[in-house]
Amino acid sequence: MIDITLENFETDLLAGSVQQPILLDIWAPWCGPCKALGPVLEKLETDYAGRFQLAKLNADEQQEIAGQLSEMFGVRSIPFCVIFVGGQPVDGFVGALPEAQIRAFLDKHVPSEGAIASELETEQAEQLVAEGDTASALDLLEDAVARDPGNDEARYDLIKLLLAQGNPVAAASVFEPIAARASGLLAEPRVTAFGRYISAAQAAPDLRPATALTDAIAANKRDFQARFDLAQQHFAVGLFTQAMDELLEIIMRDKAWSEELARKTYVAILEVMTKPIPKASAKPAAAADNKGKLEIAGKHEVASADPVIDQYRRKLSMALF
Repeated sequence: MIDITLENFETDLLAGSVQQPILLDIWAPWCGPCKALGPVLEKLETDYAGRFQLAKLNADEQQEIAGQLSEMFGVRSIPFCVIFVGGQPVDGFVGALPEAQIRAFLDKHVPSEGAIASELETEQAEQLVAEGDTASALDLLEDAVARDPGNDEARYDLIKLLLAQGNPVAAASVFEPIAARASGLLAEPRVTAFGRYISAAQAAPDLRPATALTDAIAANKRDFQARFDLAQQHFAVGLFTQAMDELLEIIMRDKAWSEELARKTYVAILEVMTKPIPKASAKPAAAADNKGKLEIAGKHEVASADPVIDQYRRKLSMALF
């Protein structure tokens, strides 16, 4: 449990909530319900074993913070609890609620034990892949997905490893639970991209050999089907830039070929290559920018981009415009 003041509001509450949800209890010494709620919250912090952190703010001593949060949520009484996630205040409740109701509130915002274990296994698997131990990484990723089916990055990493091992059947099985998210008006780009990645791996064995495709392209630079098939073969085995080079040749000559299939596949490859933005550290605003002003929302660093991905995004932009 931590006490929040103006001095540590940004560092301990906003920045801290990027790494782990923080429940802020706004209370006052004269408030009877506050005294009843406090021990319940402390017990829950222990019960949840590190899945969230409890913070307390004395409304009498920290009126600026309490006032802004009360105004934000339209609340005029205490105890008032606000949960911060990712550097932002996202939800709250008022009054000394029963423990069961507070648990229900927390469970909407606090990761489950399985989700935390799954995220840790995903990080460990990425390290093992970097070290070349793909067998152990596969085991960890399979367990990570089993523990938390909502861990998309574990699922994507598992698909990548299975495709790298030449096993599109297993990859398709791992993808199947999220396949519906790749279609319709609200299709998710990353899910769609991995669907195309798997489709390329499934199609590759039935295509003409690479040498035959290369000869066909040499004989006719507008043999777009041969170029696309060669790109599919490259995509299937993880030769992403080679695949995009072939697709770019199609796009530059005929953007609309086969209902923009080359462009759609190129974009999918970029999406597969792009790593999710890691959790950032919320940073305090510079003193000169923060005089007399309390910023409730956290400031976050933007992850540095991959220069290869940036280069190929520029190439696509130039080809399209």
